[in-house]
Parts: sequence; structure tokens; C-alpha cells
Amino acid sequence: MKSPLLSLPGAVPAEGRDEGVAAHYGDLFREQRALADGNGFVDLSHRGVVTVTGDDRLSWLHLLLTQHVSDLAPNQATEALILSANGHIEHAMYLVDDGATVWMHVEPDTQGDLIAYLESMKFFYRVEVADRTGDIAVVHLPAGSIAGTPDGAAVRETPQGRDLFLPRADLEAYAAAHGPAAGILAYEALRVEGHRPRVGFETDHRTIPHELGWIGGAVHLQKGCYRGQETVARVHNLGKPPRRLVFLHLDGSEVHLPGHGTPVRLAADGQEGRQLGFITTSARHHELGPIALALVKRNVAVDAELLAGDTAAAQETVVEP
Repeated sequence: MKSPLLSLPGAVPAEGRDEGVAAHYGDLFREQRALADGNGFVDLSHRGVVTVTGDDRLSWLHLLLTQHVSDLAPNQATEALILSANGHIEHAMYLVDDGATVWMHVEPDTQGDLIAYLESMKFFYRVEVADRTGDIAVVHLPAGSIAGTPDGAAVRETPQGRDLFLPRADLEAYAAAHGPAAGILAYEALRVEGHRPRVGFETDHRTIPHELGWIGGAVHLQKGCYRGQETVARVHNLGKPPRRLVFLHLDGSEVHLPGHGTPVRLAADGQEGRQLGFITTSARHHELGPIALALVKRNVAVDAELLAGDTAAAQETVVEP
């Protein structure tokens, strides 16, 4: 969906998976600094919004998700995954229950597949699943923001800030009252800095939660009864994941950032060396310079100097080998 905030001065449309909102509004680093200082907001109205209502909503979701939600308190934010039968990540949901409705936002254009799966699992449970993307927009307020929350809006409050579920018709008025707006590139740079994975960026068709550090955050190890649980338990108890997420400081002298999928190799082996992983997300940070997340083989030494394409990269450990 195309955001009305693309009409704001300086707005440059985002491309790829984030098409529909602004990449930036003319000054990427100013927008990042504003968010880091707790000012402004980010338009996430391109993300899918799904609600679940009904008396059985939490007990039912508890059976399907990787997170323990049967006793989720009203207004307590959490995140959860849906896995394949083999334990591979299919969906990540960022959710909150307001006492009557579970609100969740998901990756753009994935809500249809998610709803189809949820509908197939309703059976006799008293639940109703709805796609609210057309009438509800997600807005992110950074940590430290003193901006008000409109009456009636569902709110997910986390250490990174607040996600508001606003009526889409109120988006322009909210922006006028609570600017300045920051683009998705500023939001993504802070996400990379925080080592927070994102489905479709840090994941591929075979990613399991252990590789991205989602165990404990989005995956609760003391619950069962969800698809893919056997893989989660087996890897946690008996082995190690085949890959691990790393944070990279990229050579700042390079003009271009390595894109998603750029091969990662040992610097000592050069560009003809064996591929050991790939770049998942890269960004320009207002303080750290060019940075990235990458998924590499577990046995890559934690102090190894790497190459992302032809760009030198120094790694920091996110997931222990």
C-alpha cells in the first residue's frame, strides 16, 4: 500500500520489500539522529496488520506460535514465530493483546499467507482472524519519545520504542502533529546496529531461529505444541546451528554498500576464496559508518577478517559459535 506520507516534503520512495513508504525525507543521518534522541516517528504503514479476536484467542495462538502467549497480560508486547514442520522460519509476528484483541504486524505482503495458515488451524476454537492492513497503519515512535498516543490506539511498547496501530485515515494528521518523519533507511540502520533480525532479510528458506539469536526472545523453550518444535529442541539440546548471525563494520572508503546476498569470504583467501556466508542487510549509520548483518557458517573464527564482496569487514559476534 502506498503511504500518503510520501507527499511530505523531501520524501524519496523506498524500493524492494519496503516499497510504499519513504526511504528518507532528504537527510538520512539527521533522521537517524532524531530517532536515536527519541524524536520523530517512522511510517511503517506498508506492513501487514492482522488481528485475532474471540475468547480462545490466546490459548489458540499459544498452540501455533513459538512464544508462550496463553497468559499474555494486556498491553504486554511480545514477538513470535511460525515455523515449518522442519523448524524453518516462515513468519515473524510483533504482537500485543489489548484485553479484547490480539494486534500484530508482519512483513509487507505476507499477511495473506499468514491468515491462510491461521484460518486452516481454527477448528472448533472461538476465534476470528482479520486482515486489518487496509484500515490500520503502523507507526513507530523511538525509545524516549514523549509523543502522545491517540485514544483507542493499540500500542506495543518495547525497549526500542512504541509501535502504534492507528486508523489509516488518521495517519496524515498524526504526522503533522508528531513530526519530523524519519524514513525506513534510518529505522533499518538502527535495527542493524541493534542486531535485530528481520524475516526476508536475515532469513532464507532454511533459516532456523537459533542462527539469528531468536531463542529466548521470540522462541520460548519451556513450551511445546507448535509446528517445528522438535527441531528447536533438538538443536538446542543436542547440537549447534549450522550458521550464525554476525555484525560487520565495513570499510568506510567504499562508495557502495554490499547488497543483500553479497558473498562473504575470508579476507585472507581473497575474492576467489570459498563463500562462507552472505550479507543480509547493510546500512549507513550516523555514528558507526557503513555496517551490516551477515549470516556465516558457524565454524568461521570469531576474530577472522572478512570480505563482503570486495569490501573489507571486521566482525562482532551476535550468535555464539
